[in-house]
Amino acid sequence: MKKILLFLALAAVVIICRGDVRADGIGEERLLPLISINTVDPGEGTAFVTEPVKANVSEAIASWTPGYVIPPEPYYVDCTVTCTWTDGSVTVDGAEAQVKVRGNWTTSYEKKSLRIKFGKKQSLCGLNGGRAFKNWVLLAEYKDLSLLRSKAGFDLARSILGEGLYSSDCMLAEVKINGEYWGVYLLAEQQECAEGRVSVPEPGKDETGTDVGYFLEFDGYYYLEDRLHSFTINYADFAPLLPFAGDAAVRPFTPLSTDPSNRNNVGYTVKSSIRSENQRIAIRDFVGNAYRIMYAAAYQDTALEMTSDYRSTVPAQKTAREAVEAVADVGSLADIYILSEIICDPDVYWSSFFISVDLSENGDKRLRFEAPWDFDSSMGNRYVCVDAKGFHAANVVDDVDHRYRAINPWLAVLMGEDWFREIVAEKWTALYDSGALSDTVGMIRADSVTYRDAFTRNYERWSNMADKSPLDYELNREAFNCRTEAESAEQLAHWLERRIAFLNGYWHK
Repeated sequence: MKKILLFLALAAVVIICRGDVRADGIGEERLLPLISINTVDPGEGTAFVTEPVKANVSEAIASWTPGYVIPPEPYYVDCTVTCTWTDGSVTVDGAEAQVKVRGNWTTSYEKKSLRIKFGKKQSLCGLNGGRAFKNWVLLAEYKDLSLLRSKAGFDLARSILGEGLYSSDCMLAEVKINGEYWGVYLLAEQQECAEGRVSVPEPGKDETGTDVGYFLEFDGYYYLEDRLHSFTINYADFAPLLPFAGDAAVRPFTPLSTDPSNRNNVGYTVKSSIRSENQRIAIRDFVGNAYRIMYAAAYQDTALEMTSDYRSTVPAQKTAREAVEAVADVGSLADIYILSEIICDPDVYWSSFFISVDLSENGDKRLRFEAPWDFDSSMGNRYVCVDAKGFHAANVVDDVDHRYRAINPWLAVLMGEDWFREIVAEKWTALYDSGALSDTVGMIRADSVTYRDAFTRNYERWSNMADKSPLDYELNREAFNCRTEAESAEQLAHWLERRIAFLNGYWHK
């Protein structure tokens, strides 16, 4: 607590002692780095970042909006990127790159997230230990009025997952596009296979064998991908699961959703660059049979193992728990459960849930749950766990439009096992006692003070604080009623404090 108070005091001094303010409102002594994106074609203007909307989103909008003109899909434009550090030094000077709008529903907002693809690997703002990568993202955080939810989510993720599991590093930054001030963004890493990110071996250009690494997203948008990069599984023939709601009685629930017209509405997107149908079939069979093994262990106390080609399962001479641990890194699953239970992501049943597996000769051939993403609707922003109580991650939840109910089968499948809940309890207790959770809460409050001037500039540039009508359906009333970034940050911090206290009452040993 003393460290937090000292940080707040120093932040206040920094704000008072800012350098001279230039015409763009950003002082010579910046509190945030400035990322300047300039298109190679000066006639490009800013249309590439204001007009595009993802096709599935614009088609949905057109279905209920008479006269709606379908805009272009996101497209890359050539650009240069310059990064100016807080002391005025230039750390990236006109690096060649391409940039485009990224995201799904967020592409419909006036302030859109961006993906930057450099021509050569580039370090940015010292993130991820200063490692160089080609791909980076700038998250707009338009529906998070605190501008701090994703930063807090990544901070929690790195504290929970620890060494050996990947979670994006991140940093707040201000952005200019073709000389025009574009507001505060969160600079983060692209979700991808790469040494230092999701570290599984990508197949070579002409490599078609199945003994490679795979990076997957449990993804309701899988149908937008080409066949080679998508698949579905049948979750042990859609055998019923018992949702997890603490000590409350629950009823069995079939994986996926209760919407009969969308039984297979969540599949898998292959995020890694696989090259052959054999690779697609191998990872599809591995994932499907890994789940079957986990289900058999948890619900039938039966040990199974996969055949060498991953196509089927056979009885195994081991315990049921050993059978699970042979195909899944259960520590990583417990970590992701804890993170998911804290943040209460409304899309936990639908997307932004990532899995990697290394099927190479020297790989461990186990599912690993890592690379968490997409926090801007979580932590008390939408109509999910508004009172910060209850169990969410492995429970039956409403879809975001309240049309049907669904569950994340990976988070639920082992929750009935005493040994797995013991792992969760031990991890939770160590995490809570370390002070990492309260540190994230303190970071939210400190950042709101430290970067007050930048947040003010952002909301002078964008109208979503003054006019929340585009976000009405996205925000619960408590979040909607915040009038300033400071109020929104406090709403986030207070919700997170209550959520941690509720979960601590159940999981702390």
